[in-house]
Amino acid sequence: MSKLFPKSANRLPLQIVVYLVVLAGIATAGVTYYMTPKYSRVGYAPVQPVPFSHAKHVQEVGLDCRYCHTNVEKSGHSNVPSSQTCMNCHSIIKADSPLLAPVRESYSNNTPVPWVWIHQTPDYAYFNHAAHVNRGVSCVECHGKVNEMDTVTHSKPLSMAFCLECHRDPAARIRNPGDVFNLNSSRLAEQGEAGVKAAERFKHDWKLMPPQSCSGCHR
Repeated sequence: MSKLFPKSANRLPLQIVVYLVVLAGIATAGVTYYMTPKYSRVGYAPVQPVPFSHAKHVQEVGLDCRYCHTNVEKSGHSNVPSSQTCMNCHSIIKADSPLLAPVRESYSNNTPVPWVWIHQTPDYAYFNHAAHVNRGVSCVECHGKVNEMDTVTHSKPLSMAFCLECHRDPAARIRNPGDVFNLNSSRLAEQGEAGVKAAERFKHDWKLMPPQSCSGCHR
């Protein structure tokens, strides 16, 4: 038998065990990382370096989402506003507030405010913001009623099942494109029979056929 198998074959069982342990470790680390609150936990609301109330700025002051998230209609990612955007108002309004010290420091030093990201797409999933908001998908569908939040909270699971529910029936969730950034607006399908027909017409005219295959989101 020694002529059939080289001596190195004696190490093969041990090598297999080692490889399996390493593979299991990598899989465990990956699952643990992507199952952290950053990606999946409804209710995740980290402490930010500057307390920012969307309820105050959007609901009361009336700021449009695009004033701060300027690229949401054009980019695959929704950008976080720079300190320059904040200082457009706060160089006059509450200019000396101690709560805004990190913003003033960021503006003076030309460094970013260390905001803590709340909604993150896992590396293995592809998501394009512009493709969604330009097809009638409002911010509230994925982020909840942000305009009513004093502290932004992860309110939707953003799981694969969550995404597929919308992809399988987009007409049930879309809004009139003009109402996408009106976070108090309602879905077309919730506006009676005329709204349901409008949603189906919009789906047909804009050829809304969200992918349901693996390659649609895992590229």
